Amino acid sequence: MIAPQSNLKAALWMAGSLACMLAMTIAGRETTRELNVFQVMEMRSVIGLVMLYPLVLRSGGIRAMRTTLPLQHLSRNIAHYAGQALWLFALTLIPLAQLIAIEFTAPIWTALLAMAFLGERMNIWKTGAIVFGLIGVTVIVRPGIAEVNAGQLVVLAAAVCFAISFVLVKALTRKDSAVKIIFWMLVIQSVIGLIPALHEWNWPSAHVWPWIFVIAFAGSYAHYCMARAVAHADATVVMPMDFVRVPATALLGWLVYSERIDMFTALGAALILGGNLLNLMARGRRVAPA
Repeated sequence: MIAPQSNLKAALWMAGSLACMLAMTIAGRETTRELNVFQVMEMRSVIGLVMLYPLVLRSGGIRAMRTTLPLQHLSRNIAHYAGQALWLFALTLIPLAQLIAIEFTAPIWTALLAMAFLGERMNIWKTGAIVFGLIGVTVIVRPGIAEVNAGQLVVLAAAVCFAISFVLVKALTRKDSAVKIIFWMLVIQSVIGLIPALHEWNWPSAHVWPWIFVIAFAGSYAHYCMARAVAHADATVVMPMDFVRVPATALLGWLVYSERIDMFTALGAALILGGNLLNLMARGRRVAPA
């Protein structure tokens, strides 16, 4: 059943996704102070699966989660698991403003991968977005001028993994629902992350447990909220709303962790987002006549 189109409903669902992502950012940093990244990922997947169960029941139960695309789900979740692990590790290394700005290069890598593997054609707007994004990353990292932080390279690798995941999930959405995709994400990542998590397992302290539940809930439902937002409006309407996450995360880093936002990070983020926005606006103009 196709959801009725409503920009207001899309905005409300995106607000929920934004709130979940901001909560996950803080929870990720707090949990990784005490636990290793793989343990956080494992607990997030297992607990998130329990939290997702009401939506699974609403969608027809476990039997309704059967899929005809097991290899695609596996490939997508290996890439997504690697991206999430790298992203959480980067949280411990660099300020939040830098992390989120470099993460938003994912659409650049998505465009390149879609051109290489999905046969999508490059145009002036996509090329402009890529050029703006690469300049933005260069401004933030400033290789040869400032010392390159390992965390910047880690989150850049995470962005590439997220792009691979996104390209793979585009094929999945043609046959599988959002709930089914998230269900298999949590199941597969619970399995592939079990051994790394048990290798250095530490029982969480009372202080960390609430943050674990936050990251489990937010990590699962951020995807669901965004999927519902896209169901109510075109991607060209929804995705620019996600750009609010860049200044919101920078503000959060300043308020919670007293992290300063330097001029280079602000300029680089503006270039990255500007390129993405131009590409989305151009796509919107091409779609509008149809």
